[in-house]
Amino acid sequence: MKICVTGGAGFIGSNFVYYVLNHHADDEVVCLDALTYAGNLSTLQEALKNPKFRFVKGDITDRKGVFDLFEKEKFDIVVNFAAESHVDRSIENPALFLNTNVMGVQNLLDASRAYGVKRYHQVSTDEVYGDLPLDRPDLLFEETNPIRTSSPYSASKAAADLLTLAYHRTYGMNVTLSRCSNNYGPYHFPEKLIPLVITRALANKSVPVYGEGLNVRDWLFVEDHCSAIDLIIRQAKSGEVYNIGGNNERTNIEIVKTVLKLLGKPESLIEHVTDRKGHDLRYAINASKIKRDLGWVPNTTFEQGIKATVDWYLTHENWWQEIISGEYVNYFNKMYGALNK
Repeated sequence: MKICVTGGAGFIGSNFVYYVLNHHADDEVVCLDALTYAGNLSTLQEALKNPKFRFVKGDITDRKGVFDLFEKEKFDIVVNFAAESHVDRSIENPALFLNTNVMGVQNLLDASRAYGVKRYHQVSTDEVYGDLPLDRPDLLFEETNPIRTSSPYSASKAAADLLTLAYHRTYGMNVTLSRCSNNYGPYHFPEKLIPLVITRALANKSVPVYGEGLNVRDWLFVEDHCSAIDLIIRQAKSGEVYNIGGNNERTNIEIVKTVLKLLGKPESLIEHVTDRKGHDLRYAINASKIKRDLGWVPNTTFEQGIKATVDWYLTHENWWQEIISGEYVNYFNKMYGALNK
């Protein structure tokens, strides 16, 4: 099969590229990525050595470019990871998120329909469900939960979800959709919590934590997420929506302290900062449907995954040093102030 992976130079997309190349030797993979701030071609350095892989620089918001590529390649499967994905950035610039995450998805759906793509898969997020109360650990996100977004980012992802499912109903397109909990692992951009803690702590700089750090997230190791998507695109029925979770709920402050301990760094590096606007309290996934339908369960415990992640950042310093020395520094200072102690 020939698979188009959009956003494949980003965090989860690149891990999925490697997963497919490692587990399906006969498949061809074409990565379409605009290489914006979070896209990094060096992430795909090893993939570029594989004759079954090809990289195309392009933006999903470029309708003509998308249609030209789909006409040329005749993809069997499209997996869309391409998205603006950082909540803080969406608060700063909502229009950018709507353009990429909604209009870009429309372009992909239209091109998939026009050129006979056999399966279109939209990668979404549990954030479309809103949040859950901290004092109700029995409550979990179900696929049937109503959409209740909190940020421009999650609203744009929810719109893309609804558009994807509308194309299934209106045009009979073969689509699937997955909503995941917080991912972590190799190639994670340093603005996100875990790599932010690692890179700041290694430099002995203060680590910013929103509010008291009591917000809860369900953490999913990125390779487990990739294995779930791989199952969905090959085995799931058209029109299905699947939650993908790691069964690893932790508060943000627990995550920070765990990483600092693994690095041998003191908790005195923690600096509490003003909380994010509209900060969701708790995310928690019920992934029983994908287990029941496809037999998927996460293989990585949080203890295994977080150690592997920290070890990866320790052995790939060149990768993240190049990132934090560039535009990201200006963004970090804007969001958190000049924390340099």
